[in-house]
Amino acid sequence: MAQTTTAAPEPRRQHDTRESVLFGGVYGAVLACSMVAALTQYGHTTPASRRYDALWLLVTALASALAHGYAHYIAEREPHRRWDAARILSEEWPLVTAALPTVLLLAGAGWGWWAANGVEYAAFVLNIALLFTLGVVTARWSHRSWPHAVLIGAADALLGVVVVVANAIIK
Repeated sequence: MAQTTTAAPEPRRQHDTRESVLFGGVYGAVLACSMVAALTQYGHTTPASRRYDALWLLVTALASALAHGYAHYIAEREPHRRWDAARILSEEWPLVTAALPTVLLLAGAGWGWWAANGVEYAAFVLNIALLFTLGVVTARWSHRSWPHAVLIGAADALLGVVVVVANAIIK
């Protein structure tokens, strides 16, 4: 007679911190580049419009983090414990964190810390540098050589350049 066994449920997959930092960092930097390009599309470069841009970038980053976290929560298709949703959403902090330097840059232009006109170029450079840095750091975490890590960082930065160029062409 065949004996049936009940398999113990597999433990829920925790997202690796490095994976979360890379994914969220890249997503946040590309999101920031795209949002800055979209928000400055019509040439509104007053301090008030830069404060508005900073607010919308922050709202968009938070909404994106919530949507991504919720998608993870739903996609796992398993019974969840009471605080799983909050824990899963909290794992999206790198996305919001990666957008914060651009939020600060735009808000600073809105508060008069620097010129509001042309701050989008500084935001693009900042986010491209962030993509490069994330590429190098994660490649080094994977024990890649320095030359290979720099090449990976350059490829990641190229992604940011492609986003900026695509948005410029779309204008």
